[in-house]
Amino acid sequence: MKVHFLGTAAAEGIPNVFCRCDTCLKSRNLGGKNIRTRASVILDDTWKFDYSADSQMQALRDRIDMGKIEHLLVTHTHYDHFQPQDLISRIEGFAHGIEHPLRIYGNDLVMFHAHQAVGQFKNRFAFHRMKPFQPVPIGSGTVTPLLADHDPMETCLLYFVEKDGKTLLYGNDTGWFPDATWEWLQGKTIDLAILDCTHGMTGNNRQSGHMSAETIHDLQSRFQKEKIVNETSLIYVTHFTHNAGLLHEDWVRIFEPHGIGVAYDGLIIHV
Repeated sequence: MKVHFLGTAAAEGIPNVFCRCDTCLKSRNLGGKNIRTRASVILDDTWKFDYSADSQMQALRDRIDMGKIEHLLVTHTHYDHFQPQDLISRIEGFAHGIEHPLRIYGNDLVMFHAHQAVGQFKNRFAFHRMKPFQPVPIGSGTVTPLLADHDPMETCLLYFVEKDGKTLLYGNDTGWFPDATWEWLQGKTIDLAILDCTHGMTGNNRQSGHMSAETIHDLQSRFQKEKIVNETSLIYVTHFTHNAGLLHEDWVRIFEPHGIGVAYDGLIIHV
């Protein structure tokens, strides 16, 4: 399983292009892993999680052929995760040589907005409504949407992927998992968990909406206690905000002693 991190920032990006805080100023000067675009990953070159307005730039930066993407799994409709109007670039007449529809998966609101934006282009898009805890076969794998703790006005989803003998938990945006999600994870083993770590060291290990560094540490402990991860499992954190006041090297200092990886834009890992 190949996982390519396209973006690793929260909604504002790092640096926020309008911001003059110390973190944004330092990020601009340092560059490299401190430059973060809105969060997304590509799985095995053909599955994409979320579609922000940064997607085109990310594809150009990392030399990605977006025409190969077959499945788009959307976690929720917040603007940094879903910009369906940008998918118009894939319609006939704009994009040539496309031989398969892009299958879009998500909750009710995702389906509504996607259909409004590109629903008339039936030969280029297909739509699949996802319901929590109901597994769906996708390509060579199976995906089960899980409940997130993020926006009380929307059924935000996490995704548990079983594919080619490996398992992936795509876990943002969310705070501490809802009880129903913990119950579903009982007896499962995760090979790779990608987790929301929007906040830094806040002193709060049960944040709602997004996780802090303390939440991640507690979640790792519970994963280990309940044998949801084992000695070969990987955990990577992503979806960082400049408001945490931390640079890439600071995140690494926090998480490296615990065996947790810090994702950055362009990182590719194999599981």
